[in-house]
This record gives sequence, C-alpha cells and structure tokens, in this order.
Amino acid sequence: MAKFKIVSDFKQSLKFSLCSNYKPTGDQPQAIEKLVKGLNSGKKHQVLLGVTGSGKTFTMAEVIQKVQRPTLIISHNKTLAGQLAQEFKSLFPNNAVEYFVSYYDYYQPEAYIPSSDTYIEKETQINEEIEKLRLSATASLLTRKDVIVVASVSAIYNLGSPLEYGQAILEIKKGMKTTHKQVQKILVKMYYQRNDIEFKRGTFRVKGETIDVFPAYLDKGFRLQFTGDRVEKVSTFNPITGDLTVLDQTQIIYPAKHYITPEQRMEPSLKQIETDLGFRIKVLKKQGKLLEAQRLEQRTNYDLESIKQFGYCNGIENYSRYFDGREPNDPPYTLMHYFSKDFLIILDESHMTIPQIRGMYAGDRSRKETLIDFGFRLPSALDNRPLRYEEFMKLTNQIIYTSATPNDYELSLACSSVIASTSMSLRAERSNLSVNSAKQSSTEIASSKTPRNDKNHDGIVEQLIRPTGLLDPEIFIRPSEGQISDLIKEIELRIKNKERTLVTTLTKKNAEDLSDYLKEKGIKVTYLHSDIETLKRSDILESLRMGEFDVIVGINLLREGLDLPEVSLVAILDADKEGFLRSRTSLIQIMGRAARHINGQVIMYADNITGSMKEAIDEVARRRETQFEYNKKHHIIPRSISKPLRDRLIEKVEELEEKLGKDFSVADIPASERERIIKNLKEQMKESAELLDFEQAAKLRDQIKELST
Repeated sequence: MAKFKIVSDFKQSLKFSLCSNYKPTGDQPQAIEKLVKGLNSGKKHQVLLGVTGSGKTFTMAEVIQKVQRPTLIISHNKTLAGQLAQEFKSLFPNNAVEYFVSYYDYYQPEAYIPSSDTYIEKETQINEEIEKLRLSATASLLTRKDVIVVASVSAIYNLGSPLEYGQAILEIKKGMKTTHKQVQKILVKMYYQRNDIEFKRGTFRVKGETIDVFPAYLDKGFRLQFTGDRVEKVSTFNPITGDLTVLDQTQIIYPAKHYITPEQRMEPSLKQIETDLGFRIKVLKKQGKLLEAQRLEQRTNYDLESIKQFGYCNGIENYSRYFDGREPNDPPYTLMHYFSKDFLIILDESHMTIPQIRGMYAGDRSRKETLIDFGFRLPSALDNRPLRYEEFMKLTNQIIYTSATPNDYELSLACSSVIASTSMSLRAERSNLSVNSAKQSSTEIASSKTPRNDKNHDGIVEQLIRPTGLLDPEIFIRPSEGQISDLIKEIELRIKNKERTLVTTLTKKNAEDLSDYLKEKGIKVTYLHSDIETLKRSDILESLRMGEFDVIVGINLLREGLDLPEVSLVAILDADKEGFLRSRTSLIQIMGRAARHINGQVIMYADNITGSMKEAIDEVARRRETQFEYNKKHHIIPRSISKPLRDRLIEKVEELEEKLGKDFSVADIPASERERIIKNLKEQMKESAELLDFEQAAKLRDQIKELST
C-alpha cells in the first residue's frame, strides 16, 4: 500500500558534467589544480583570491566537476545569488542547480517598541515561485548527489527537520496495492490541500478514482489512476495543456511544506507548550508583570486552540522547537542539515558574506527578547532563529572563500600560524608616511614595501589574470591641497577621450556639494548615494555609460557591484581618513572600478599614506606586476571590456521634474509617457524574474500597479 518512506533509499549517484565551450585559461588551470589538491588532501579552509573579471565562477565549476561533491554556494546578496544560479545552470544543464533564498517578497517581522507601546504584527508576502525553488532544493538534496545549491544567508535559518521531511514522502508506482482514499489521507498529512476548482502547486484534485497531484516543487503534475485497491496507471502531465506521459518507474512525491510534525509528537508537544506557559506565567507574576502574564496566556492559548483545530497558527514557527523535538538552545535545522557530510561550501564575496552570517543571530535575538519580556511570546521563540556563527562552522565540512579582497579572518584560517603571525608583524611595522611630492605613482610607493609572502601556499590560491589581459589600474597619490582644481583637469582629459570618471567622497553632503561645484564648471555630473531611488540609480549609471554624464560622485555605492567599462579614472577624496570606507578592502574594491578600461587609473588625494592605503597600493602594484609579466610572456595585448547598453528604464525623468516640479505625482505624468514607462517597467520586471531577483521584480510590479491606477 502507499506509505511514507525514508527518501535516502532513492538517492541517485549521478555525476557532475560541466558543459562549456570555454577551457581554463590564464592562471585558472593552476588555481583549479591547487584547490582540488587542497580538497583531496583534507584542507578545511582555502581562499581563492581572484580579481574581478578573472573567471572565478568558471574556476569553481571546474573544481566542483573534479571533486564530484554536492556544493552549497552562499552569497551575501539575493541578486548576486540569482546571477550565480543562472551561470551554474548554464554550466551544469544536466545536473540539479537549485536556488534557495528567503521566499518573502515583503517581510515585516513581529516586534514590540516599549518606548511608544507599539506592537507590530508580522506581515509577509510569500513569493510562490521562490517557495517552489526552496522545496525543489531540499527534494533534490534528498534524492541525488549531483546538486549545487546557490543560497543567500537564508541557508542558516530554521527550516524544519530533514529526518521528518525525508520520511514524509509518498512512494507510488503502477501495480501498487492501495486505494485512492488512502493516498488522499497521506497527501493531507503531507500538507497538500484538496482543491477541485483551482489546481495549483501544493494541491490535489479528485475525479472518480483518479487523483491529480500538483507537487509544490515542480511545474508538472502527477495523475494517479486506480482500479479497486490497486494503482492502474501513473502519469505526469502538463497542467496547462493536459499532455500526458505514462511512467513505469516508481515515483516519489515530497511534502508541500518543510515543517513536518508526526502525529505521535503533536500531542506531547502541545502538552509541553501548556506546561511551559504555566511556568512562564508564574515567573511574570512573581516579577509583578500582571499585564504581561495575562497577555501571554491569552495569545498562547489562542495559538494552541488554532493548532488543535487547524494544525496551524499565525507565528507557529515560534513553537518549532517543540515540534522538532529539540531542547532549549539547540541549534535549529537548516538547509545545511539536508546535505551529506562530504559537501563543499563556497562563500562568494567572503569579505561580505562572513560578517553577514556572523551578524544574523544577535539582531534576531534582540527583537525576540523584547517580545518575550513583554508577554508577547514564550521563551521558545528564541529557538526559532538563525545559526550562531560557531554552530555554522561546526556544520561545515570544507570551505572555499572567494573574494578579490578576502579579510584577514579568512586568510588566517587558510594560512599556517607562521604565515598569519608574519602577516601581523608586517602590518604592525607599517606607519603613516608623508607625501613629499605633488604626484607620486604606486610604483614608487610599492618600491618601499616589505617583502611579501607567497600567497599560493597554505590554502591561499590566487587568480590574477583576466582573459582580456587587462591590468589592475595604476595608482597615483596627490596632496589634498588644490585637489579639486587637479581633479577638474583630470576629468577634462577623460572627457576629451570620451571616457568616464567616478569620484568617491566620505559623506552624502560632500557628494552633493562637489557635484554642484562641478556643474558650475560646465561638467556633466550627478551624484549617487542611498537617498536616490533604486530605479533612478540604475538609470543614472546607464546615463554615465551613454555619455549623458561624464562624472558620477558617490560614496559607498561606488565600492562594489558596478560594471562600468567606460570608466578610466577613479578619484578617491580623503583617502587618508581611516575607517570602513577607507579600509584596505574598501580601497581595493573602489580601485577595481577602473580595472575594466585599458587606460584605468586611480588618483588618491591624501596628506598621509595610512596603513590601509599602503596595503591596498602594495597589493594592486603586486597584481599589476604579475599581470604584466604574464602578458609579456604570452604576447597578450590588453583590451577593454565591452558590455552592451540596456534600454533606459525611465527616460526623461529630469525633464519631467523640471516641467512638473520635483514632487510631481503619477497623475501629472502624460498618458503617452506613462504607457511607455509601464512598458519599460514590465520588461525590467520580466528580466529581474528571469535572473531570479524576485525582490526587485516585486518592487517593479508595485510601481506598475501604481502607474496603472
């Protein structure tokens, strides 16, 4: 008869097969060889220090194919994760490449603000497409070994027990002895809802002795046809066209949700919640918190009644510890628990991803503690949480950190203690230096640096060669006195050559003031910072590429994620002001914005050379030297990167503002202009959805609705 079955019995031993017309070039072969050797020798931590544009993604794909292990790739950004998923899908079309991020289009967590006595109820908008992809990821992990999951930090959040999920599957095949009524009961236990009118993911419908099931993780349905107490036929079908394909092999249907609670555990869990509620009420009353005790009693009893009646309540995740069978303070089950023990982790842009993983727990706990103190939640809410960093590290097997600017932390993990201590002593010896001349090149500064360690040992692998042969930009140091006059001269030189300039400041006000001053001098310039709307920000960058602007002045937004091949100059004001925006990592990332042009240069305006500046200059000069020698040896002529321009999202925004005023409303936009904007927005929404950037797609959808009213 139909039954729940442990899914690991069905795990397929398929192999990763990389499909690409490209072959490893430059220093990719040596990077691949060293990373594979490190993995095979048991190294737990390795760093791939790869410059922008060197093909780190292709290198990692080659590594995955050679080691043949399921792989979890974690990115600090949903959009970047989507782009990586698309790239790996194209490289491994015959394997399971999954995408796992938060399934909320919008998420407002439950919170309480004591100072104003304001309770904020949890509000969410779930993206069904992302939910399907999340379920697809866990289903793949439990049935096959050739799986790559590209995830955001959602990978460290509470997900539900893989054991319970793995046991709650429906195994069905032709000739099996069972009835359609028994299968219906199992589907309900797997959180599928019967819906004979609207057939959508996570539902099933019944017609006579035929059951159609639409799995929550697929784009196709299963048709199960019964004769008496046996399965007569199993087919898969297209829910839109109805086209059927008969299946002879055993089929597995997975639950519609990740949180599965066995019936035998439900009753004890509810009793334990009631016991803990009684204990917590006594504690609150003893503290004189009578209002809080009454509030907690009412809210929890309401939740318990809902769970008993419907198997669900709003905020049920706050009771997950009871239903998972975990003890207080036990780590939650996460996506990582669904992987086999030999899995590989790749932390993309590790200098950003690791701090993000570190910070998730503390922020979540602070909010929950307030809810608990004021009687909105039981203490068990604290156990619905992300992993602590130490818990995350305990679950890892082997990690590769990829970044153009890995932090000292990753480097220290990958290096031996001797290398790490040597690096620290070298850093301690560096002190601020005076700038003695009006112009000093990075080559001159680099000549005074201390001997560097060979970073191709002890788990640090470098990939510095770009397929285009481009070198890292040359760096010049100039004094802050007279910096604006000097900057204008440099900008005018770039304008003559039809090249673009980025200027970084430390504050928004500085960016705006400098932009206004440059406009007075007749330069086509605008500023860019976090107050600029996201959609308009993208159009500003495209305007720079198309020559509508020659200069953009910004702050941290110019540090990462910009691909502007027309930019040949990056000017850094106040380069000697130590801090996050002028750290070694930030400076190298800023300099990288000029690495896509054959004439790329960086000018740093400073009166002192700080430790961060010195380290950044040393590193870029070292990379340039390596790249130059490689090009010379292999007779490579560098060429600028070419990137096609996309259509403008919203054209003539500035003209509309001038005509209608800065605060014009949707009603003020002419009908013809509005139609064109909506058309462009729809194209961008589809493009974002194809890139799996559902967060951006949702924002665009909302703008379309607003313009359509």
